[in-house]
Amino acid sequence: QVQLAESGGGLVQAGGSLRLSCAASGRTFSTYNWGWFRQAPGKEREFVANSIWSGGRTYYTNIADSMKGRSTISRDNAKNTVYLQMNSLKPEDTAVYYCAAAPQGYRLGYINPSDYAYWGQGTQVTVSS
Repeated sequence: QVQLAESGGGLVQAGGSLRLSCAASGRTFSTYNWGWFRQAPGKEREFVANSIWSGGRTYYTNIADSMKGRSTISRDNAKNTVYLQMNSLKPEDTAVYYCAAAPQGYRLGYINPSDYAYWGQGTQVTVSS
């Protein structure tokens, strides 16, 4: 059974940084597509970043406009872990952050929640002003 577990959330002051981790178990994820989403109270779950496998050892990434220039996504296939580094955090970044995974060919785009097959339980990120 595939399981994803996020960690690294917490309370940080505006302008600070956090690195979220998502560890996967159950199979090898080097050929999987990974995504990070977030959901603030009363809002829909929104795309933050993804890491898409494009064959061999090549991956490409996408970052949401709201996080562009402040966030990077990376993966460590040996550890079955994906990371989301977030810098210059703002109060509006406060949300529960979720990681998600999908096998190659599951969907297209991988920017919508429905594009992913597996989800973690989420980790709270709170940015104080």
